[in-house]
Amino acid sequence: MARMNRPAPVEVTYKNMRFLITHNPTNATLNKFIEELKKYGVTTIVRVCEATYGTTLVEKEGIHVLDWPFDDGAPLSNQILDNWLSLVKIKFREEPGCCIAVHCVAGRAGRRHGAFNSKQLLYLEKYCPKMWLRFKDSNGHRNNCCIH
Repeated sequence: MARMNRPAPVEVTYKNMRFLITHNPTNATLNKFIEELKKYGVTTIVRVCEATYGTTLVEKEGIHVLDWPFDDGAPLSNQILDNWLSLVKIKFREEPGCCIAVHCVAGRAGRRHGAFNSKQLLYLEKYCPKMWLRFKDSNGHRNNCCIH
């Protein structure tokens, strides 16, 4: 059995949304990775890197894998950003309490010093929230955008 010597996953929670920032598995570590995903209630994985493992076993467990790769160190494209915001809006409305996992190949995904470079920080500074991401709460009131 392959041993995983990787950083532990980090769960990020904001209001009713849960995200799991995790390492990038390989086919050899996939069974352990799936156990971790199930422990956190992950229903969707977003891979922002080239694939390093097959999706058959993951999909068999009812976890959908989305491939939205972009260059390491680069900011998101508008298409990936729109896909992400749409996923967040739909998933947390349709599956309250679910968790979305995200990983890149380098395992950084914003978890360590130096994970964001100057191009990415500039992108975040200039980012304007998209109005269509706003949710209505149970009383029908609009809340603030979940991306600030």
